[in-house]
Amino acid sequence: MKRNKKERQALLTDTIKENPFVTDEELADKFSVSVQTIRLDRLELSIPELRERIKHVAEKSFEDEVRSLPIEEIIGEIIDIELDKTAISIFDVKSEHVFKRNGIARGHHLFAQANSLAVAVINDELALTAKANIQFTRPVRLNERVIAKAKVLTIDIDSGRTMVEVNSFVNNEQVFKGEFDMFRKK
Repeated sequence: MKRNKKERQALLTDTIKENPFVTDEELADKFSVSVQTIRLDRLELSIPELRERIKHVAEKSFEDEVRSLPIEEIIGEIIDIELDKTAISIFDVKSEHVFKRNGIARGHHLFAQANSLAVAVINDELALTAKANIQFTRPVRLNERVIAKAKVLTIDIDSGRTMVEVNSFVNNEQVFKGEFDMFRKK
C-alpha cells in the first residue's frame, strides 16, 4: 500500500518511538521504500540514526544502577534495566565474534551476553553464576543484532539465590534461551 509522504513520516515517527532499535533497512521494508528515503525522512523529522537513538536510550541514567559489575565488563550494550526485575542488552555480531569459515557467531559470545545480563540485573554488589541451563535455538550470523532480555523469576534471600531467565532474539526470532541460578550475598 502506497502512502503519501506525510502519512509515511507520521507512521515512521510512531514506529521509532515504539521501537527505537529498528534499523533503516527494516523501516524501508516495512514502508516499501528505499533506505535512502527513510534516511531523508529521518533527517527531515530530526530523528537521529540508530546508533544515536541507542546511545540516547542508554543514557537514561540506568548505568549507575548496575551494582554487581562494572558497566564496561558487560558483554553487549545495556539499553534498559530495572534491578531485580528485568534488563535488556544489544550485541552486534562482528567479524571477531564469528568463525571465519562460515560466519556463524561463536556460542561463548552469546552466552557471555546472556550471563553478564543475568549478573547485571541482580541488585547486589556480589552476583555470581552458580549454575546455568542454556540452549542455542538457531545459529547467529555475522552482522546480526542480538537482543537479550533478562527477567528475574525468583529471589530467595535466605539461600542467597536468584533465578534469572534470559531469552535472546534476532529480528524477533529466538536464538538463545537460558536459566541462570545466581548466587548473591545473603
